[in-house]
Amino acid sequence: MVTAAKTTSQIGMHMGVSFGILYVMTGSVAIGGVAAVLEPICNVILMPLHDRMWERIRARVEARQANSAAHPDVAAIHGT
Repeated sequence: MVTAAKTTSQIGMHMGVSFGILYVMTGSVAIGGVAAVLEPICNVILMPLHDRMWERIRARVEARQANSAAHPDVAAIHGT
């Protein structure tokens, strides 16, 4: 229940910020409303891609560290 409330609160905050910024910039309730609706949709689409990208970066860093630990002589030559 707390997780659902937190998620709902985050969505509401994002929508409010989007609406507020676009309304202040344009003076248009319609444009602010469109931004408030599009922002959460974009987050739903883009956040999984963002998370996957960071998982790949983390895996590469961990593999590089494991390789350096397994071959300390090579790491010393390359200065890592």
